[in-house]
Amino acid sequence: MSSRPDPRILLRLLSLLAPYRGRLALAALALLMASGSVLLLGQGLRLVIDRGFMDADSAALGRTLGMMLVVVTVLAMASALRYYLVSWIGERLAADLRRRVFDHLLTLEPGFFESAQAPDQAAGEITSRLTADTSVLQSLFGSSISLALRNLVMLIGAVLLMLATQPWLSAIVLLGIPATVLPILWFGRRVRGLSRASQDRVAELGRYADEALSGIRTIQAFTHERLDRRDYAGRVEEAFASAIARTRQRAWLTGVAMLVVFAGVGIMLWQGGLAVLAGEISAGELSAFVFYAVLAAGAVATLAEVAGDVQRAAGAAERLLELLDTRPGIAPPSRPIPLPRPLAGEIRLEGVSFTYPGRKTPALEAIDLTIRPGERVALVGPSGAGKSTLLALLLRFHDPDSGTLRLDGIDLRDLAPFELRSALGLVAQEPVLFTGSVADNLRYGDFDASTDALRRAAEAANALAFIEALPRGFDTPLGPGGVQLSGGQRQRLAIARALLKDPRVLLLDEATSALDAESERLVQQALDRLMVGRTSLVIAHRLATVAAADRLLVIDEGRLVAAGSHDQLLDTSPLYRRLAELQFGRQAAQG
Repeated sequence: MSSRPDPRILLRLLSLLAPYRGRLALAALALLMASGSVLLLGQGLRLVIDRGFMDADSAALGRTLGMMLVVVTVLAMASALRYYLVSWIGERLAADLRRRVFDHLLTLEPGFFESAQAPDQAAGEITSRLTADTSVLQSLFGSSISLALRNLVMLIGAVLLMLATQPWLSAIVLLGIPATVLPILWFGRRVRGLSRASQDRVAELGRYADEALSGIRTIQAFTHERLDRRDYAGRVEEAFASAIARTRQRAWLTGVAMLVVFAGVGIMLWQGGLAVLAGEISAGELSAFVFYAVLAAGAVATLAEVAGDVQRAAGAAERLLELLDTRPGIAPPSRPIPLPRPLAGEIRLEGVSFTYPGRKTPALEAIDLTIRPGERVALVGPSGAGKSTLLALLLRFHDPDSGTLRLDGIDLRDLAPFELRSALGLVAQEPVLFTGSVADNLRYGDFDASTDALRRAAEAANALAFIEALPRGFDTPLGPGGVQLSGGQRQRLAIARALLKDPRVLLLDEATSALDAESERLVQQALDRLMVGRTSLVIAHRLATVAAADRLLVIDEGRLVAAGSHDQLLDTSPLYRRLAELQFGRQAAQG
């Protein structure tokens, strides 16, 4: 990716404005009327001086001032309309762009946001793009471009009227324009690169703050506040230095442009004053000329400033379009095969191997496995053995490097990801709850679930009692992540959510590992109800919770090394026997 984005990348955003062509046309008309009114004021100024003051004609002065009042009224109304329409268009574009980027992000696989090799794809970084970068573009399309177009029209009009009034004086002013364009181009290239660097620094601030505040309990528990303040302050200063470097270049860009243009105006006034004294032009003509020259100078200065905005917006657009151009690694097939109804729930893995990007050691290697419909299977093994990776492949968060996963005989890659995941239910070790009420979170399992359905699911998950004890019951707001609930309460809500989904295949990823004994008992009871009649894959480090499974699979270093019942594995699998002895003691494990 280029460190200097091409401003032409902004043209790709014009398609977002297509639905608002009517408003754009009306804004353009208002802009032309406002610009034309400003140009007419110059002629009014000439008439006021020549026919009013110089001729001492009070009637002519009154008529001219009356006409100028009409022009000013048109200018005010047209400017107000232009400002409203252009601001509306800028806000609308930012809103549409945010929605389009967010909608696209939801199609990307989890691995896109979790890659250690691409820190600019972290959730905090992307959140910054959705907020800060779209705000930059809103400012450009909702203000800067309108200013640029208005000043461009006034520049062209002012130059034409100057040439019509005094061609030789116009040459003095116009000589300043090429001298202005050169520094604009030179400084503009520097601003472009600095703008991208500044936006990246701001995004890093957002990512760091998001990570720190999300882990505030850990930070305070380890008394890490001083170091985090220092690290964040360092990043703040880096962002500040980058922004100042960009601002310094923009300041030079604007200052040099204004200096050159107004120097030309000063020379023009000197030459024009000599011409008035010599009787070659009237005082009114010189006044009108000065008016147009100042308009032209101001227009060029504004265009120079907008050029910096365009460079900055080009960096923001590149970052957002980079997200929109990202193709999902897990794409639905062109002609997906529908799942059979009813779904039996048979799972088959045929020679499945998978290695995470950037790693050399396979997470899974040559796994062959068949899980019968309705079978309760437990996955056991040391941490990092590949158990959670197997669940991620079943959910198709990743595709295997080789081999095939099948659900009821259908290759998962031939299924639409949405339909596949609709048939699977996940209860994770750390369940994710979202900002909203208890009912809102439960309805993640069934968008249309009635209150009675919520109560039945909560009761089956041993969650109804604590929900009813909350201040507003099912309507109680949980706050971000449900932080006010205990781990066991959050886990039981996750189970109720899965019950509402009513999946045919259930995936449980260490759902009781972080709970106290009482919470584990309540959660385990709920899980037992949840697994009835469903194909279930259970990951557990506590063997006592899965010893009664129909079959236990022992996974180590990505390989399936043993399978059988608890008693069979104690006899045939040294790894399982060692894990059992560590948890139950030697005699209990063998007894």
